Amino acid sequence: MKTSLQLKMSQQLTMTPQLQQAIRLLQLSTLDLQQEIQEALESNPMLEVREDIDESAAADSKNSQSVDQKATSDAENTANSNEGDQRELEIAEHIPDDLAVDSSWDDIYTHAPTSHGLPSGDDDFNFENVYGTTDSLWDHLNWQLNLTTMTDRDRQIAESLIESVNAEGYLSSSLDDIFEGLTAHMANLDDPLEMDEVEAVLHRVQHFDPPGVCARDLADCLTIQLNQMSEDTPWREAALTVVNNYLDLLASRDYSQLMRKSKLKEPELRDVIALIQSLNPRPGNQIESGKEEYVVPDVIVRKDIKNNRWLVELNPEIAPKLRVNVSYASMVKRADSSSDNTYLKDHLQEARWFIKSLMSRNETLLKVATNIVEHQRGFLEYGEEAMKPLVLHDVAEAVEMHESTISRVTTQKYMHTPRGIFELKYFFSSHVSTDSGGEASSTAIRAIIKKLVAAENPRKPLSDAKIATLLGDKGIQVARRTIAKYREAMMIPPSNERKRLI
Repeated sequence: MKTSLQLKMSQQLTMTPQLQQAIRLLQLSTLDLQQEIQEALESNPMLEVREDIDESAAADSKNSQSVDQKATSDAENTANSNEGDQRELEIAEHIPDDLAVDSSWDDIYTHAPTSHGLPSGDDDFNFENVYGTTDSLWDHLNWQLNLTTMTDRDRQIAESLIESVNAEGYLSSSLDDIFEGLTAHMANLDDPLEMDEVEAVLHRVQHFDPPGVCARDLADCLTIQLNQMSEDTPWREAALTVVNNYLDLLASRDYSQLMRKSKLKEPELRDVIALIQSLNPRPGNQIESGKEEYVVPDVIVRKDIKNNRWLVELNPEIAPKLRVNVSYASMVKRADSSSDNTYLKDHLQEARWFIKSLMSRNETLLKVATNIVEHQRGFLEYGEEAMKPLVLHDVAEAVEMHESTISRVTTQKYMHTPRGIFELKYFFSSHVSTDSGGEASSTAIRAIIKKLVAAENPRKPLSDAKIATLLGDKGIQVARRTIAKYREAMMIPPSNERKRLI
């Protein structure tokens, strides 16, 4: 075996810790970014929140761009107000320096109720959660069960029935299976369990809120709700007849057969259907747990009417402004190699990297959002039908970045526009060639389909083939199966299910 020495040249890309951090921050959502910043503030003494107005205004002036008539970018200054800080100062002024021994925090602060509560006079009370609930459907049913007078035997049956209820409010097990399980569980009792007892308890539980709960099927659910209405409700008896005997005809929208069998005329059937449609086929969905979740936009787009241009700016509320703590930074000594000085040096470097990564994230997000607005000015002006085809490669080429970077920066990032809040990925769509040699966006095609369906004759809904023909008349050639795919994506039922009486 002979040893030899060889010289070889090669290139490879090494991701530094700074680059890894920048990429990780780039793909974080607003909520995750806020958590990341909070963790950095807690772990790094060199980082602090910048609260001075002058520096915030100067930094925000770099975070705004505009799109003029020629789709060029201009700088737009923005100012960041510190209303939250002012509010905290006002609250602090009302707190006495010394509290009495028997004082409690409840005497100083007034707390809003957590659920089912009413406002107590606080101007900052969140009225959206006044009637909110944190209970699940099963907790809600068990709460009513505890308020109902029952024997221990019937209560055990009711608990088994409630355990079998699914999230939509229906029994997930048949009554025979529930009876067999109860019989095995209550085998040691002297008096054997009868099916009539289970049905009697089921009838009582079906009177719980929400109406229609513990039903065995859809017909049973609708029947329970109709029976709970007053007897003088118009068309109640006719609706019970249709639900119990001709629900399949109603589901298939075979109105001619339904009128013949139910002996109802068209105006009468229309009123009966309106009453049935007022019922809730999924009563369990009325009881929802948890709070409402809101989307915080990362980018705000508004129109400067005076200059007829679109302005793109970062949302100043999504993250606090950070800076290096000057007091701690001044303690770092260049030639000192002690452990304390090394600790300060390392955290100072980490703080600078973190701030630089945040600035890079904001600049990239603003640049990509501005380019998207340049491409989709038609959407902002006229709506979905004016949406243009756009893919990641188009934006990546325009901003001179890799497609993977564009994908990261558009994931879980939202843009607030005069037409609503949209994820940045919403503005990307494939294209379909037109007869004139141009291109149409798939989003625009879906908007046209929705518009055609909304304007169709309810007695004779448009089929997928007919919609394809109408699009062809507009110069857009789309296959019938593509129409069906877009329609299903928009949760528009097929033509036979859209048919209804006028």
